[in-house]
Amino acid sequence: MIHDDHPFKDSPADRDPVRQFRGRLVAPVTVFTAGGEGSEAALTVSSLMVAEGEPSSVVALIGSNTELWEAIETSARFVVHILAGSARDDADAFAGTRPRPGGPFAGVTVEPSEWGPVLVDSKNRLFCSVSSTVELPFHHLVKGEVDQADVDDLTDPAIYFRGDYRKLEGK
Repeated sequence: MIHDDHPFKDSPADRDPVRQFRGRLVAPVTVFTAGGEGSEAALTVSSLMVAEGEPSSVVALIGSNTELWEAIETSARFVVHILAGSARDDADAFAGTRPRPGGPFAGVTVEPSEWGPVLVDSKNRLFCSVSSTVELPFHHLVKGEVDQADVDDLTDPAIYFRGDYRKLEGK
């Protein structure tokens, strides 16, 4: 049977107001990767900030019970990829909301790097070394210094708003 609503969505009366507030913020869709060959981990992350400077840095909330957190904690490095609008299936697979036979990396071209797996089709990336972490309820606040940045043209980024992917409108 196909559901009319998302099967994991809380009923309106049970929804957390803070989560509802966060859902009203337009969020980027990124995938963080970490770990070496054989221990690759990835997670779709929208709770992040990028700060330019010397050094430039990334601050993100990473779920404490995720394989990604374990990989970041072990390797002290990670890669941040901005996803294009056409990569929504990848975003869902790495978020764990859409099963992918063979695992989340199946069918995705990946190259190893000293920071973790690189998603070849996501050409906008930051390669980071962990500078600090703070344990929070359910998450770790991870701050990474940007070691390298790859920037390519991106006109249709994946964005998330109020529980769904959206497209940017013209100027």
